[in-house]
Amino acid sequence: MSATIDYKTELYRKSIHLLSLSIPIGYFFLSKEIALSLLLPLTIIFLVVDTSKFIYPRFYNSISKLFSFMLREHEKNIKKKTLNGASWVLISATLTLLVFPKIIFISAFSILIISDISAALIGRKFGKHKFLFKSLEGSLAFFFSAIIVVLIAPKVDNLLIEYLIGFAGAFVGMFAENLSYGWADDNLTIPFSVGGLMWLLYSLVLPNLL
Repeated sequence: MSATIDYKTELYRKSIHLLSLSIPIGYFFLSKEIALSLLLPLTIIFLVVDTSKFIYPRFYNSISKLFSFMLREHEKNIKKKTLNGASWVLISATLTLLVFPKIIFISAFSILIISDISAALIGRKFGKHKFLFKSLEGSLAFFFSAIIVVLIAPKVDNLLIEYLIGFAGAFVGMFAENLSYGWADDNLTIPFSVGGLMWLLYSLVLPNLL
């Protein structure tokens, strides 16, 4: 019974997480300056509220009642000094948007949202074979959903090599999602590993395209 409840909670968490897809979609239509002017204040607000649990626990507790059922145990534990997933998503979005060209950001951050959701839900429900730190089923779900994202995501010139670069990013992202378990937040490791490899490959094989 508890496993079912846990999975339903995870399903609800990931449905909320899916709303973050509005960031790369919105950025497609906006300049970097406008996107940052919207994203940066939102990130600061979430960080202020999230870190208030370390400074003003009563204030945080009064707000967190609205969403505490979605938080994992380590996110509720004030002693561990950890941020919640929403804060990490916004931090990741802000940093990767600052670092990467628009086309790479859209692919890398969309992979974070779609493929992380796929890996979590498939891995929890059907994961039976151990692969590194997580399940083979979850990692494969990450990879194949990332391939779909790469096929749909905008390209600079729709060259075949751009798709191959995206596929390479998807493959690295699968390992980043798996190997991050227990020591790093995959909201950071996934887009930075995917985006970093894609940018490197673009620089090597298509140096004048970005």
